[in-house]
Amino acid sequence: MKRLLVCTSLLFVATSLFAQQKPPAGPPASPPAKAELTVAGKSITVTYSSPKVNGRAGAIFGKDGLIGKDPSYPIWRAGANAATVLHTDITVTIGGVTVPKGSYSLWVDITDPDGWVLVINKQSGQWGRTYDKAQDLGTVKMTMDKAPELVENLRYDLKDLGGGKVTLSLAWENRIASVPVTVQ
Repeated sequence: MKRLLVCTSLLFVATSLFAQQKPPAGPPASPPAKAELTVAGKSITVTYSSPKVNGRAGAIFGKDGLIGKDPSYPIWRAGANAATVLHTDITVTIGGVTVPKGSYSLWVDITDPDGWVLVINKQSGQWGRTYDKAQDLGTVKMTMDKAPELVENLRYDLKDLGGGKVTLSLAWENRIASVPVTVQ
């Protein structure tokens, strides 16, 4: 009898907990996104969450901007939610940094708003505010351009230039930052 009472009580508690859970309210604020390219039969992929400007143009970058509130500032997770992940099935060179095949997190040092630096970190799979400088594989100065119009959703692009050359770019708000990638 005691066992029946305990089981019934547990069933009641479990049912009550599940009944209180609410279904997700629409799409996530920063939906998952992916940039993917196949070069020489091998895949290069950037997986990230894509935040929106959402009326905050001019108030995203900089010490007093939205990103300035992150604990890792001025190192930015270059996306939202989990850290942005670069996966390559082949060894590549990004700028002057040799990146062996595997998965890495991408961060951007935005100390200089007009001279960003891409940080390639050996750690991947962590939450986006968990940056460990000791895990850096290397850094690359990015080429900065002004976007011709507002880029509402953060976007990564991988552009095949032919001959094993690729451009990796990040565009958001009024900025486009890019680095050269060479497939080895």
